[in-house]
Amino acid sequence: MAEDDLAGQAQQSDVTRIRVEAVAPYDVVVGHRLLGELPALLPPGVRRIAVIHPQALSASGLAIRADLAAEGFDVHAIEVPNGEESKTSEVAAFCWKALGQVGFTRSDAVIGVGGGATTDLAGFVAATFLRGLAVVHVPTTLLGMVDAAVGGKTGINTAEGKNLVGAFYEPAGVLCDLDSLETLDRHEVVSGLAEVLKCGFISDAEILRLVESAPDAAIEPGTAVNRRLIERAIAVKAAYVNRDFREATSSGASVGREALNYGHTMGHAIERAERYRFRHGAAVAIGMVYVAELARLAGRLDEVTADRHRSVLTSVGLPTTYGGAGWPPLYEAMKVDKKTRADRLRFVILEQVGRPAILEAPDPALLTAAFAEIVR
Repeated sequence: MAEDDLAGQAQQSDVTRIRVEAVAPYDVVVGHRLLGELPALLPPGVRRIAVIHPQALSASGLAIRADLAAEGFDVHAIEVPNGEESKTSEVAAFCWKALGQVGFTRSDAVIGVGGGATTDLAGFVAATFLRGLAVVHVPTTLLGMVDAAVGGKTGINTAEGKNLVGAFYEPAGVLCDLDSLETLDRHEVVSGLAEVLKCGFISDAEILRLVESAPDAAIEPGTAVNRRLIERAIAVKAAYVNRDFREATSSGASVGREALNYGHTMGHAIERAERYRFRHGAAVAIGMVYVAELARLAGRLDEVTADRHRSVLTSVGLPTTYGGAGWPPLYEAMKVDKKTRADRLRFVILEQVGRPAILEAPDPALLTAAFAEIVR
């Protein structure tokens, strides 16, 4: 990304609009006190809406429901479990049943309010009910704003792994109200920064410089640094999605949207081993250190850049070592990663900051040696 902040993105007063130019273009709206922007993100003619929200955000769900009802919409709330517990086939079926009982049609819409797990679920429910309802995401966590809600990937988990069932399905819009970050637990903000830093490593070195120069401001919602990081990370994801919506163009040294999975192969394996009680951002942070060490051992990444992973992640309080499950269960979990082809493990690695690449079927000795570098 160029040094000029978000070149080409529309900024109006305190509102930033980042355009995602994929199959069906839409806006990601970033700012404060944005609920008034929500109706404009819905397709014309929508009158009936289902607001899917977790139990922990009942008050937020009710507030959005009341605001939309005041605008003349017929609004129904669907409350789901918190976090990853909502991303199951049983919860998806509960949502489908609720939509069917109310009589939703293709002219109606879904709004997903919550963290990444909720927007993943809401997007999947919208993609599959009647083969497609309009969906708008209102992410309430940093992780949701910079990653899960943007890009059109939806999904639920199975016993075999994370996000193994899903669909590519674009939202009609994404509303990132930064006020919601003010109520987050500090650990949730720190977790979200892992996905922000991932964007820095694969595409935008300015993100790394911002965090390294002001780590405390990076963590603090409401600061100018925190907002710049959010907007730059969203812009990185939008750029990848614009070029490769269905994650289909990685070939040789050219890496498409798959680059956004940097750190996720090991990260998802850790989440599965920990029964999804491990924060996603913490798992991805460890996963990035793992692939940095793997790339270094394979002669693809210099030692300074590998070490930079540890220093910048540590500066904001993210973990860089792991002391849980041993190598065998993590290796087995990685074998069902979405990037695996014909039982050949594939990793997104770096050759330098801003230059991701694919490492396919690395020597098993390298895999175990890299794991030894992250064991606490």
